[in-house]
Amino acid sequence: DHRDLHSFPTRRSSDLGDAAPDFVEFVVGVVEQHAPGISNDDVTVKDSRGGRFASVNLKIVATGEPQLKALFEELKASGRVHMVL
Repeated sequence: DHRDLHSFPTRRSSDLGDAAPDFVEFVVGVVEQHAPGISNDDVTVKDSRGGRFASVNLKIVATGEPQLKALFEELKASGRVHMVL
């Protein structure tokens, strides 16, 4: 029995990478290309306890697996994002 992990549209993306001054701006820029319309209210950031990593959570409108796959591949190919949820 195959079940979709997502029902669409859905509104969430979480990305983890090395903390850097421009990391949030980078992630938002990439995500905006695939899911336009992100506002400041749609972005939350949490730094790891030691400050080495940053988690960027975005509220997006994801319309289907092809969109999410393209977004995931671009973020991972950057080398800056270690995990996409």
